[in-house]
Amino acid sequence: MQKTEITQFIIDALNNMNYDVSEVTGETSLGPAGLDLESLSVAEIAIQVEDTYGVKFDEDEMETVALLTVSGLVDEIIKRVSVVHAD
Repeated sequence: MQKTEITQFIIDALNNMNYDVSEVTGETSLGPAGLDLESLSVAEIAIQVEDTYGVKFDEDEMETVALLTVSGLVDEIIKRVSVVHAD
């Protein structure tokens, strides 16, 4: 599982949701300091991640996810994927 591939997946998902991703980097915050994703957008990303990578973010984690950077989210996905595949 490559970090670049997941990063691109997230950027593509944001782009498909009509966010301006022209200047998005790994350091871009998903929250108010960066993309300022609405809670529905965070939930949509979480659903796409679950559908694609098989990892789940619980509802009570959405607020935490919204405060991550793009890289932070990618790292969290990789961590969860390795746990899922370790079972």
